[in-house]
Amino acid sequence: MAEEAKWYVVHTYSGYENTVKATIEKSVENRHLENLIHQVLIPTETVTEVTDKGPKTVERKVYPGYVLVKMVMTDEAWYIINSVRGVTGFVGADADAKPMIRAIPLSEEETLQLGIEKRTIEVAYKVGDQVKILDGPLTGFIGEVDELDVDNNEVGVAVMMFGRKTSQMLELDQVEPVQE
Repeated sequence: MAEEAKWYVVHTYSGYENTVKATIEKSVENRHLENLIHQVLIPTETVTEVTDKGPKTVERKVYPGYVLVKMVMTDEAWYIINSVRGVTGFVGADADAKPMIRAIPLSEEETLQLGIEKRTIEVAYKVGDQVKILDGPLTGFIGEVDELDVDNNEVGVAVMMFGRKTSQMLELDQVEPVQE
């Protein structure tokens, strides 16, 4: 039975993130362990700094001193990561546990919050469709989709209240298409 790869946070010496990433990737390639260690990331963001010479765009580490690794946790994978120069260990590690259990993976919620993995949302309705509101103060109301922003998980629904159309912004999973 194949285990599912999970995201782990590896603590490194500050400034060693790129070296650690490169070393892990080289070890995986040399030992043919692509089935155990799937991906190594250093989360970065692009920032525009205004200096006396004008604006300058730089890429900055979001979490200095940390590298994210998507891997299947085995003794071998744990050893490869921990033996890399500059790695101090896994975040959330239990020092008294067996090596394979020493690392605690990120939860699905944490990976979404960190922006490591994006969840794709497919909606069964479009602008102009009739939808039923499932959650919130207007639960049970039927309205018409007047705005759809899948990237921000929002849908605008126009509902008739007191003889007027009132638009309400909701999350995508708070409405469902009306079956006719």
